[in-house]
Amino acid sequence: MRLGYFAMPMHPMHRPWAETLDEDREAIILCDKLGFHDAFIGEHLTDKLENINNSLLFLATLIHATKQIRLATGTSNLSQMHPTLIASHAAMFDQLAKGRFIFGISPGSLRCDAEVLGTLDEDRGKLFAEAIDVILEIWKQNPPYRIDLPGNRFKVSTEKTEALEIGLGYLGKPYQRPRPEVVGTVVAPYSKGVVLMGQRDFHPLSANFLQGKWARTHWANYAEGKQSVGEVAEVADWRLARTVFVADDEATAQRYGIEDANSPYRFYYRQIMTKFARINRLGVFKQDRDQPDSEITLEYVLRSLVICGTVNSVVDQILALREITGDFGEIVYAGMDWVEPALAKRSMELMATEVMPRVNAAIAQGQSSRPREVAAN
Repeated sequence: MRLGYFAMPMHPMHRPWAETLDEDREAIILCDKLGFHDAFIGEHLTDKLENINNSLLFLATLIHATKQIRLATGTSNLSQMHPTLIASHAAMFDQLAKGRFIFGISPGSLRCDAEVLGTLDEDRGKLFAEAIDVILEIWKQNPPYRIDLPGNRFKVSTEKTEALEIGLGYLGKPYQRPRPEVVGTVVAPYSKGVVLMGQRDFHPLSANFLQGKWARTHWANYAEGKQSVGEVAEVADWRLARTVFVADDEATAQRYGIEDANSPYRFYYRQIMTKFARINRLGVFKQDRDQPDSEITLEYVLRSLVICGTVNSVVDQILALREITGDFGEIVYAGMDWVEPALAKRSMELMATEVMPRVNAAIAQGQSSRPREVAAN
């Protein structure tokens, strides 16, 4: 099992923007030193707490500050920009990173982002689907392109103005051929979008605020998509994000991970719950679809979704999670605000150097799991 990193990121509003950007960079540089496989960074335009408004721009500052970690958009919000621009910017990033790039994609669900861009009344799911089709065509084709897909609003051509003999009319291609790995973040239980991911060889990343029993439905749908095109799903292609805090002693783990009023995990889930309540999506936190919203308290969410404890305890909790979800290829460590930087860094160090070797030793000894049967939706 690989170890990855994901951050939205999310910081208290009172903290200076430049300071939090520096902290987010420091976290990924530390991930690189500790041997994390990849680092996904999210983006929002209009969220003061989620401070990165262009993940590619932010990650570009890390290309030469890191050596081996793969730098991933987590995600590029495809409904917010013309796909020609996204395809070109991502291709140049991949060239700069010499292939250390993962293209994480999503529609972009924040309504205030859509309002500020004038797309509040648009079907952002449709925009997303049209955009990714065009991006992949741009990477596949050569000029003059002539991209005019049925039912797709985005038309791409340089036919009228090209002068190929002097270099005019070209769009850049990625360093990785035929394209970078494409990853989609998945939140909804039984998401049918994961079937489409399997069909197109995109890879799912199940969100850290989704209960394990619902995350396992993503694997079933991904495998269904693969099977429909005559392929076999690879466990290595499924990432599962979790909220983890590892400490040298149990008291510190419980204090910083759950109990303290200033716990960054408490702050994080309070914000996530508030945002999801606004759009009537508290269901992602539920163990049962009939569970009333009144039971979805902050304490309930923290106790059911935060993996925290000493090294041995966290190892046991990750292995127990695998008994619910079945095998997955990568556990993605969710980054938090560094309320106490020494503890935050120590947790990442323990996760990489102590927890993961023990988890993988247990897997090697035969404690592997297979997804259990999942009831139909």
